[in-house]
Amino acid sequence: MNNRTKHLLHCIACISTILFFEVISGGIHLWKFSYEDIDPVASYGYLGSAILYLFRILTLLALPQCVCNCLGLLLYNAFPEKVKLKSSPLLAPFICIRTVTRGDFPSLVKGNVTRNMNTCLDMGLENFMMEVVSDKPVALPKHPRIREIVVPSTYRPKSGALFKARALQYCLEDDINLLSDNDWIVHLDEETIITDNAIRGILNFVMDGKHEFGQGLITYANETVVNWITTLADSFRVADDMGKLRFQFKMFHRPLFSWKGSYVVTRAGAERRVSFDHGLNGSVAEDCYFSMVAYKEGYTFNFIQGEMWEKSPFTFWDFLQQRKRWMQGIFLVVHSADIPVRNKLFLAFALYSWATVPLTTSNIVLAALFPIPCWQIINFLCAFVGSMNIYMYIFGVVKSFSLYRLGLVKFLFFVIAALCTIPFNIVIENVAVIWGCFGNKYRFYIVNKEIKPPITV
Repeated sequence: MNNRTKHLLHCIACISTILFFEVISGGIHLWKFSYEDIDPVASYGYLGSAILYLFRILTLLALPQCVCNCLGLLLYNAFPEKVKLKSSPLLAPFICIRTVTRGDFPSLVKGNVTRNMNTCLDMGLENFMMEVVSDKPVALPKHPRIREIVVPSTYRPKSGALFKARALQYCLEDDINLLSDNDWIVHLDEETIITDNAIRGILNFVMDGKHEFGQGLITYANETVVNWITTLADSFRVADDMGKLRFQFKMFHRPLFSWKGSYVVTRAGAERRVSFDHGLNGSVAEDCYFSMVAYKEGYTFNFIQGEMWEKSPFTFWDFLQQRKRWMQGIFLVVHSADIPVRNKLFLAFALYSWATVPLTTSNIVLAALFPIPCWQIINFLCAFVGSMNIYMYIFGVVKSFSLYRLGLVKFLFFVIAALCTIPFNIVIENVAVIWGCFGNKYRFYIVNKEIKPPITV
């Protein structure tokens, strides 16, 4: 089955899923529903009716990102062929592959640096270096292509930036930075694995040189899977990368909904001008704040072909803490007075749709216990939001797992299992939102992604 056929089948599945939910929920009106004859004021009173309608309308906060996810998945081939190099790697500009870590997992960092460097060498890349920035020494092996930077405990950025933003800013200081403005930086997390396809995609991106910033796809179900539930839950993030992330970068070349902090490629001069020195508000979700400042300054972005590999959190506690930090960090970005509303408008919709999850998910129960008639367009849009979010899990599994490797039975099992993780995800998101709203917003929780080797006797 070729890639175009796969994409066509995916488009049919996506549209069919949407139509199915539209019909059964009344979004597409094919028959009369019992709730249409209900008088909400007579049944629930003015206050009760207002609350029920408010909860229903809050669902539409997620509409912009659902539309972009749908367009991204349908308009661009979701199963592209192997990335082809457009020019020789020997002609590529200098690339610094930079990993930022606190230094708590030195074995993980050393192993991945060696693996990623070997991948680059195997792909014929010559003009590059591996750079690790850490709060603690990780004792990297001595190698002409490896540079270890330990951030002094006394270092303080001008704005008081903390955590990962502080380490990233230290690399940009004049006495530390070795890169020229036309060099490129590939930002990785400490567990990120570079693939051959990602190297080709990065080389095509930097040699094209039209855009200062880029990002590509990250998948989580590769090699050893530690926690199947969190990995299947993260299938939504895979679809999100192929949906709204790809759509915003390929269509508008702007980070309308922000971006992630890994598999980030930046032109060194542009990164220094944007900087990571944005105070406390830019320290919890430093990647999000950086993208909004770059957007404000008029820089352009593009989607990079090829994928990188990461791990989902190993424990439910880490999964919860990760989501809570993201929510709190994005909250600080959206409410920062230094970023104009026009640049963060779509990000604000995404944040508030997330922050109102405890209210919108209650519609599942309220719609059954207290049905209300709505305008047809509201029913249609609410059904679209729900169906699109469900299909995102299906597509994420399809993109993460190989049908040929698993076989049809196991493959369908994983699709069903991903759908079964939706209640788990809803619970985690609700707890993260409630905790994030009332907890300390200036904390940076580190998720453990180090797999301990088995002990043999």
